[in-house]
Amino acid sequence: MIELLEGGAYLVNGTEIIPDGEDAAAEVKSKTGKEISKAEATKNTMAYGILQEHNTSGNMEKLKIKFDKLTSHDITFVGIIQTARASGLTKFPIPYVLTNCHNSLCAVGGTINEDDHMFGLTCAKKYGGVYVPPHQAVIHQYAREMLAGGGKMILGSDSHTRYGALGTMAMGEGGPELVKQLLSQTYDINMPGVVGVYLTGEPVKGVGPQDVALAIIGAVFGNGYVKNKVMEFVGPGVASLSADFRIGIDVMTTETTCLSSIWKTDDTIKEFYDIHGRVDEYKELNPGEAAYYDGMIKVDLSKIRPMIAMPFHPSNTYTIDEVNANLADVLHDVEERAKVSLDGAVPYSLQDKVVNGKFMVDQGIIAGCAGGGFENICAAADILKGSYIGSDGFTLSVYPASMPVYMELIKNGCAATIMETGAVMKTAFCGPCFGAGDTPANNAFSIRHSTRNFPNREGSKLQNGQISSVALMDARSIAATAANKGVLTPATDFDGTIGQYKYHFDANIYANRVFDSKGVADESVEIQFGPNIKDWPAMGALPENLVLRVVSEIHDPVTTTDELIPSGETSSYRSNPLGLAEFTLSRKDPEYVGRAKDIQRAETARMKGEHPCEVHPDVKPVMDVVKKTFADASHENTGFGSTIFAVKPGDGSAREQAASCQKVLGGWANIANEYATKRYRSNLINWGMLPFLIPEGELPFKNLDYLFFPGIRKAVEEKADVIKAYKVDVTAGQLAEFDLRLGELTDEERQIILKGCLINYNRVDG
Repeated sequence: MIELLEGGAYLVNGTEIIPDGEDAAAEVKSKTGKEISKAEATKNTMAYGILQEHNTSGNMEKLKIKFDKLTSHDITFVGIIQTARASGLTKFPIPYVLTNCHNSLCAVGGTINEDDHMFGLTCAKKYGGVYVPPHQAVIHQYAREMLAGGGKMILGSDSHTRYGALGTMAMGEGGPELVKQLLSQTYDINMPGVVGVYLTGEPVKGVGPQDVALAIIGAVFGNGYVKNKVMEFVGPGVASLSADFRIGIDVMTTETTCLSSIWKTDDTIKEFYDIHGRVDEYKELNPGEAAYYDGMIKVDLSKIRPMIAMPFHPSNTYTIDEVNANLADVLHDVEERAKVSLDGAVPYSLQDKVVNGKFMVDQGIIAGCAGGGFENICAAADILKGSYIGSDGFTLSVYPASMPVYMELIKNGCAATIMETGAVMKTAFCGPCFGAGDTPANNAFSIRHSTRNFPNREGSKLQNGQISSVALMDARSIAATAANKGVLTPATDFDGTIGQYKYHFDANIYANRVFDSKGVADESVEIQFGPNIKDWPAMGALPENLVLRVVSEIHDPVTTTDELIPSGETSSYRSNPLGLAEFTLSRKDPEYVGRAKDIQRAETARMKGEHPCEVHPDVKPVMDVVKKTFADASHENTGFGSTIFAVKPGDGSAREQAASCQKVLGGWANIANEYATKRYRSNLINWGMLPFLIPEGELPFKNLDYLFFPGIRKAVEEKADVIKAYKVDVTAGQLAEFDLRLGELTDEERQIILKGCLINYNRVDG
């Protein structure tokens, strides 16, 4: 089904894989009739060509990328624009689309969600952007329909910014990276590795894009095979897939922890652009005659079977047949994993889901950028036709990804077919993907064609004793399960016909409702603020020395951004930095906020010119120990704050608030064995936080210890490879030395850290 090559490989003429080795060059020559070096072949990937066209550094090893377009949604664009405004923004220099698909319901916190929307509309007018009102489209569907272009690059503030199937290299990053683009700065990365995804065969009936995506995620997430690399989809199997099918696989590449994705394009993709009235945006993309890849994933589409990602991660994958055949073993494995994911906070068992030897689920959801596509919903309608979901506890909700998709489903009758079953059709909304819509009952099991199944993504609250589970599945198997009244069922068991439906895009829906400035800014427009929209608090520059208290210690194998800053109802507070910060780590470590604010008192006093010892009694004995060895250390040159330790933080969402909330509570650093994603590490850096690395093994400190970092500012300035730190043992009156590293930092990133955050960097240098 899925095969990973151990090393790199050449792809010759788009159809033949030659694994790297002693004879590889000779074999490439025999196939092409010419000598092609590995260095030359590396430049023949589609990814290399697109990156080269967008690189402004002149050095393909150290890229400085300028994107063609930007896109954000309503839990990110307020913070981004506020940051850019504080840094001198006067006009959006490139097209910037503000969609409203996360806080669409305006149901939590009074007027604050709609206040954010009005802020977005007035900013689109003032700075020359595009504003997509609530319920019109989820961010990524609008981008597919209206923004993508062959060979283009798009940067989004949502992690699932992936339009590779349409020939667009897109990346999801934290908001500060979009701020840089708004200030005409660059996205700075080393040239990423490129991994080929070689598709052969074609899917069998009942297998959908989520099945293929989950099979790939299950094969590559745990081993980091594509981490921070570009996934390049090639091979004869691509031609067997519709545009919607390719899009459905592509959007889930985010869950592999890859940097971006790109696909070869053909007449199928040209037709997609033509349907959407933008055929001029199509560009044929293919790898060169001989292209070299840093790895190769071979996928036989014909062998993929309906998949399920069991709680609590998209990589926890099985075939549905495997689950049904081995219920006891699989459910026991999930329960054991839950002990880690849930920290034992609530009782958790799935055994009651087994009724008469069948696994019963409580809810089905087909939604968002992954599930809400036209073909997915049409296929679900065909499988559901003539069936009824029943009048018991099982429910099914379907969210088309855009209003144009919804309209076509109404016109072709698929919406009526679905509603006749007892299912509910809803408008374009991302809520079920982040815990703000269709929250099931306590202990319920929800199957979803959406993007993630982390804890809390379905809306449960561990601190209140509430838990439910999400498993990821394809819309087809969700429909088959719904038709079977909640009995877990693969769509390959469906023996009816799944039709081929022609899609007609109605551009009038957007023309009549979306505000498009056409890039013309109107500086006379007054921005409309709501009472919850707050400016970023003042943040100081990195001092000469640091005293940091460890205020949280997390030993889970991976810590998601949802655990660092919970999703769901907290999204309504993302326009209020201090208000949102109160939720930081609230579902993982409820003591964090109080501890962070406690030590922050010392730094607040120092920044006011007061003596920290007067407001925080712990500071004096700590500094007394420090001064025994470092006599020059004082409250004038030593900052105080907090840090956390996590094994591998930052998996999942691109939301910058996972870092900024720590910062506004006085966080100066994270300490980790590794960072799960580039985007989380970038968020830390852009908020002036030190992304420390420490080797796996026994930690030289524990939670609530004080750590001293002498000469940290000088170490950052001089690009020190090793950072010397000390645990402060007040009882023994001594320091215990240990080493950390910062990893590679660009010159600009160092300056951002030195200045204290991106806002300070641009206020001074912008």
